[in-house]
Amino acid sequence: MAIKVFIPTPLRPFADGASTVELDGRDVGGLLTALTARFPKLAKHLYQEDGELRNFVNVYVNAEDIRNLALRDTPLAPGDEVSIVPSIAGGAPDVDLSKEEIARYSRHLIMPEVTIDGQKRLKAGSVLLVGAGGLGSPMALYLAAAGVGRIGIIDFDVVDHSNLQRQILHGTADVGSAKLDSARRRLADINPHIQIDTHEVRLTSENALALFRDYDVIADGTDNFPTRYLVNDACVLLGKPNAYGSIFRFEGQASVFHHEGGPCYRCLYPEPPPPGLVPSCAEGGVLGILPGLIGVIQATEVVKILLGKGRSLAGRLLLYDALEMTFRELKLRRDPACPVCGENPTVTELIDYEAFCGVPGAQSSQETNREVFKMVEEQETALQDGQEAEVVFPTDIDVSTLAERMQAGGNGFVVLDVRDPHEIAICAIEGTTRIPMVEIPQRFEELDREKEIICHCKMGARSAQVAMFLAYQGFKNVKNVQGGILAWAREIDPEMPTY
Repeated sequence: MAIKVFIPTPLRPFADGASTVELDGRDVGGLLTALTARFPKLAKHLYQEDGELRNFVNVYVNAEDIRNLALRDTPLAPGDEVSIVPSIAGGAPDVDLSKEEIARYSRHLIMPEVTIDGQKRLKAGSVLLVGAGGLGSPMALYLAAAGVGRIGIIDFDVVDHSNLQRQILHGTADVGSAKLDSARRRLADINPHIQIDTHEVRLTSENALALFRDYDVIADGTDNFPTRYLVNDACVLLGKPNAYGSIFRFEGQASVFHHEGGPCYRCLYPEPPPPGLVPSCAEGGVLGILPGLIGVIQATEVVKILLGKGRSLAGRLLLYDALEMTFRELKLRRDPACPVCGENPTVTELIDYEAFCGVPGAQSSQETNREVFKMVEEQETALQDGQEAEVVFPTDIDVSTLAERMQAGGNGFVVLDVRDPHEIAICAIEGTTRIPMVEIPQRFEELDREKEIICHCKMGARSAQVAMFLAYQGFKNVKNVQGGILAWAREIDPEMPTY
């Protein structure tokens, strides 16, 4: 018989952030036993050493205090609701707002959902932004303007011209400087009353817990799967809500993971996609306006969490399509078998996330190549049967070697550009053969099998797939250009425009 138990805000950190849970119990005593079995950290907050309920903890069945009923022997019936009501200090956090801050936040203060107490909560609150890029930029700007008292940012990148189309924290004058430097200047100008902490480090399994521990909310602005799973697992292990967002081309997603008893990111995606199957924004592009919208949604969720107001996106995945201008919502459920937040977690410490996500370098190149082949096989561009035994695996070639060979001339090789036509219109290497990746399965016979085929794309991921595809079609001499045309522009032709 499932009974709903309401857990108050002060005790939620000891119950994995859950606000409500459903447990089996025929009486209050059995129900509380089941509750502390699921959340062992709750026990010391509910019980004295002699096993009796603490004097400052009240338990209600529906609207009746069990102290006026039969205490722990109070029977429960279907439909009953149990509330745990500890004494709390009450009032707003112990911070003050200056005259200048009251004027700055006046539009907040007149809202009954915020008021001066809520604004004090924002000032006392803290959020850590993982990334100062497309998603981190709008989050940082609006959270600073809203008066969140402490904003931390993790990033170790520098500003590039290609960032400016969407990363609105940074400007043309910032190109070449650290993103954290331009972020600090911009946020301090927006709101001098807040604290800005910058962490110019690469987020790793070794430093994530220490970095996350002192913040109330973590906001995920990452653009790769290893870091995304690392952020998720660190949030679960520390009991932190994870304001999540992701973007690609014209589509975005947003949710709040591990909050109010809701699922974590692994409940939605237990395993990452194979390497290269899902292109990054650098490979596939992104509408510059899109991260503004998704990042603002994430910032909104952070503010609601700090205020303790409204209904969060916990247990819901918001999908946005900018081309169609549509929002859709999917229900998410916590997976009892989740290896991180499930009933019997197997991931109890941070792991090697690059190996978990199959990032090249975390395993042998041949194993990576075989995974790439499986990737291509799972797509519509399925490989022909019976070729695997004769495969000669592709190798890599750097742009310097390629440039030397092209300058020397000769007709013993073909440089194959597998990018889309709209990419080639931006920049291209003269003298290349051009077949978009999506057309390779239908057009690969146009290539001379007697010649060496040197594949390239923007950064090297798509061309690696094509190289493996050709190898499995019986091509004996295939190479992939490391770093793609971006490496060519950086090392061979600095005047070439990039994207």
